[in-house]
Amino acid sequence: MKFRKCKGLKGQVTVPGDKSISHRSVMFGSLANGTTEIHNFLQGTDCLSTIACFRSMGVEIENRGQVVTVRGNGLRGLKKPEHMLDCNNSGTTIRLISGILAGQHFASSLTGDSSIQKRPMKRILNPLSQMGAQIRSIKGNGCAPLEILGGPLQGIHYHSPVASAQVKSAILLAGLYAGGETKVTEPYVSRDHTERMLSCFGADVRTEGATAFIRPARELYGQKILVPGDISSAAFFLAAGLILPGSEILVRNVGVNPTRDGFLHVCRNMGANLTLLNEDHGSSEPTADILVKSSPLHGTVISGAIIPTLIDELPILAAMACFADGETVIRDAQELKVKESNRIAVMVQNLKAMGAQVEETGDGMVIQGGKPLHGAQIDSNGDHRIAMTFAVAGSAAEGETEILGAECVKISYPGFYEDWGRLAR
Repeated sequence: MKFRKCKGLKGQVTVPGDKSISHRSVMFGSLANGTTEIHNFLQGTDCLSTIACFRSMGVEIENRGQVVTVRGNGLRGLKKPEHMLDCNNSGTTIRLISGILAGQHFASSLTGDSSIQKRPMKRILNPLSQMGAQIRSIKGNGCAPLEILGGPLQGIHYHSPVASAQVKSAILLAGLYAGGETKVTEPYVSRDHTERMLSCFGADVRTEGATAFIRPARELYGQKILVPGDISSAAFFLAAGLILPGSEILVRNVGVNPTRDGFLHVCRNMGANLTLLNEDHGSSEPTADILVKSSPLHGTVISGAIIPTLIDELPILAAMACFADGETVIRDAQELKVKESNRIAVMVQNLKAMGAQVEETGDGMVIQGGKPLHGAQIDSNGDHRIAMTFAVAGSAAEGETEILGAECVKISYPGFYEDWGRLAR
């Protein structure tokens, strides 16, 4: 896929449904009694992996595109899968489903693609083992494939060394099956979609500061779920609207959950002309239309408690920083190293290839903005966030930018290039 400098982006776009919420809606619907109807479900490959895993455990799931219907088996109604469950490239699938499987009455095993088999799983193996789960890395390297022998669990208070919604959610889901209360305390609050959605399904879950609590459940109840647009997908169009002169973009129906909206705060800190319209806080997941206009940006510091609220948006923020005046520092983002790629190293390598003045640090990067970028050949490393980031950067740089492995956007935004082409001038 090749990109050249464009004159700006104009128009409106509705991005696909939120990936995190789409995953959870299928999982929780599968564990509920009755029918769960999911609207605006993300038809990305990661979320389709979640559907496939639960179908393999006897759950009837009808996928009609924008609407997915899940006829739940109940908390204790999942069936032993005949084969190893394949999570493909989805970290959310493998980590969250591990918490569910830990409390079942059967044995199961989980695997994924080469990327998943390199991502750290000790972060869930340790707390689940403390709860009494019999779970192990089959190769003994702390990574997938995993073997889980379901059985009785006991509630614990786990102090997580990382602020990770996947870790927290795995423990809370195991807590549905545990004896007594389960607590998870994080160094900073990570995204809270699990807590919000489980509460809607009837679970006894609450939060106090950076600690989430859950008590064992007897049953969950099917729901109708309206999945908001994914702010992580919206971020690419918002960033393009800010850095490409003459741009004005309205992104409709975006989820603005306060544990996910750090990108908007950083944009404002950098001087963005950004407005939230038609805000709706009436449901469990707040939404808004977001209007951006091209803006002169300046550098900033991104660190601390805001990092978990924008971890997936850090690649595009790094690219934005190249077009801002002054220095931008990203710190406390070591979690980027264990995503679909080592996003710190990959971003630094590719930005340097385009002429950016950027240096890698142990937990982030330092970017000196204001230096024009030029086209280059970019290796996405099969990482959807990297591919979309450099579609934006390539459209703001002089010359031609070629993105290798550009098709990986199907993980979270199958129609990204079509939407981009419709808005680009």
